[in-house]
Amino acid sequence: MGLISIRDYREADWGRLQAIHDGARMDELRLAGLEAAFLPLSVAAEREGLFEYALRVAELDGTAAGFAAFTADELAWLYVDPALSRRGVGRALAEDALGRMGRPVSIEVLEGNEPALGLYLSCGFRQVETASGRMPGNEEFSVTCRVLRLD
Repeated sequence: MGLISIRDYREADWGRLQAIHDGARMDELRLAGLEAAFLPLSVAAEREGLFEYALRVAELDGTAAGFAAFTADELAWLYVDPALSRRGVGRALAEDALGRMGRPVSIEVLEGNEPALGLYLSCGFRQVETASGRMPGNEEFSVTCRVLRLD
C-alpha cells in the first residue's frame, strides 16, 4: 500500500477528478444495472452542485486517486479511480470526511453497489431504510438506494 494523503480540492485537479469520477461512476452504475444513466462529471458537477460541498482529494503516492464531497451531515460523493481501488483510498476519504462532519451523517448507496455498502458498514454506518425515486441530476431514471446513517 502506498502513501495516502488528503487535501482540499484545487482547480488544477479538475481534469483528474473527471477521469476518476467517470470511470468509477460507470462501475457504480453497472453494478446497479443503470449504465444508460451515466453522465460525465463535466455535466453531473453542475446538475448536482458538486462545488456547493466541501471537496477533498486523496492522493496516492502523489497522484490524485479519489475525492469526496460532503456537508455537515451528508456524505454526497465519494469516488476512487478504479485502477487504484482496494488500496485504502476510499476508507481514507471516508474517515477524513467523517472527521469533519457532525452527527448524524447520512449517505445513499445505489442498490447493487456492494463494494460501497461494505465500506460504509465497516465505517459504522447502519442501514435505516430502502428508498426509491428519481436519480439526482438525471431524473429520467428511477433508482433504488439503501439509506445509511451514522450517529
